[in-house]
Amino acid sequence: MKRCLLIVAVLLLALPLSSLLADGHLPDLGGRTVTVAVENAYPPFNVIDEETGEGVGWDYDTLGEICARLNCVPEYIETSWEGLIVAVSNGEYDMAADGITITEERAQIVDYSEGYIDVIQRMMVRVGEDRFGNAEDFVAGDFVIGVQVATTNYIAASELLGGDEERIVGYGEFGLAVQALITGDVDAVVIDDVAGQGYTGLNADKIKLLPDDLIKQQLGFIYPQGSELVEPFNMALADMREDGTLDAINAKWLGDGEAEDEEMMLPDLGGRNVVVAVDNAYIPFSFIDQGSGEAMGWDYDVLGEICLRLNCTTEWIETGWEGLIVAVSQGEYDVSAGGITITEERGEVVAFSDGYMSTIQRLMIRLDEDRFANAAEFAAGDFVIGVQVATTNYVAAEELVGAERVVPYDSFGFAVQALIAGDVDGVVMDDVAGQGYVGVNAEAIKLLPDELVSDELGFIFPQDSELIEPFNMALDSMRADGALDIINAKWFGDS
Repeated sequence: MKRCLLIVAVLLLALPLSSLLADGHLPDLGGRTVTVAVENAYPPFNVIDEETGEGVGWDYDTLGEICARLNCVPEYIETSWEGLIVAVSNGEYDMAADGITITEERAQIVDYSEGYIDVIQRMMVRVGEDRFGNAEDFVAGDFVIGVQVATTNYIAASELLGGDEERIVGYGEFGLAVQALITGDVDAVVIDDVAGQGYTGLNADKIKLLPDDLIKQQLGFIYPQGSELVEPFNMALADMREDGTLDAINAKWLGDGEAEDEEMMLPDLGGRNVVVAVDNAYIPFSFIDQGSGEAMGWDYDVLGEICLRLNCTTEWIETGWEGLIVAVSQGEYDVSAGGITITEERGEVVAFSDGYMSTIQRLMIRLDEDRFANAAEFAAGDFVIGVQVATTNYVAAEELVGAERVVPYDSFGFAVQALIAGDVDGVVMDDVAGQGYVGVNAEAIKLLPDELVSDELGFIFPQDSELIEPFNMALDSMRADGALDIINAKWFGDS
């Protein structure tokens, strides 16, 4: 019986954490490719990164996360705005994402997702504009509006000017209209406030948005009518709202535009290869996905994003926890990740990054445990703790019950298996990792609320490593633009 329990625990621990963050009822699209029409000219929703030549933006992050949850692959196809909606209605694309306003007229030929954001149409003007201060003054004069053709913004401009089309200049895309405003060819542009903030963020010294609310509308993805993708995508969007991922993506792309400047100041590591040591046995930081056999987790996402910003590559080397810190101190690896607690003792042999997360050590027990209800009662009995060797959790366990009641294990996975099997009565673990293990074994284990010790986690480097400052700067930029919040929401949910 014990052997069967251990096998079940191993299988559960190998499940990807994203499966527990979802609501458990999301459809599986079986790896299907979903063709997505985008304009790549509408920041912050979709735009071409000038440095990489790749498409980036809110649409890319959101649809990437949706497909990660539904098991599909987005294929982005750049196309012009004019004709895009008709092309989707004709089935040329599976869907389109481009900050598309939900209207009754369009809904006659395409299906919409549920609205994912409310936007207000505003007037964009040049910085220093003193001829008018609001929409009413603009209308009273003889000023000219630039706007993208075949948009609800064009309709709003026409309504604002009472149908006076002679005062409207149409452009094939908003980028051209904004450029015309900057050069003085038009006096204003009507644009959604979200996209307007994207353009003003890139041109803060040249343009600004007036405060007037012209029209409030809602945006959604569009599909051919009758598409079987509508319901799964709506379910994934709802799931992302619930666990905070959508808020984090919104914070990254729909903020005040300051992240652009922050990112431009980061060092360039010239494509350097960075060797990273991980034990791949510490959910949700680093572990092996049983389904794919691939390593994944918070560490992989964060260090991947850091190297994307610093122009480096990550080479991951799996190694045992025991001896890992010493190996880094001797220069065998450039950096190590794995939820490593910052301590003065370790700081004598390795250098730490800035702390990226605070955690609390807690006691994990079996779900049906009724012999004790808190850490004090546990310590007062003769119960046994399982814990990974050479960790601050081991030190906390010894302080709680004494060394003779602590059973060491090579990894936390083995300690959790021992708890489930009844070989130990509790496990001391960081609450973040503990929630990862509880998430994939929710029917077997739980965390007690007692806070044993509060710690801060960081990456480790050989002392005097030239990577420390660039990595700290990249972490700061990820905090500033919301990317770190997105990754935290993905792997830690509400925690």
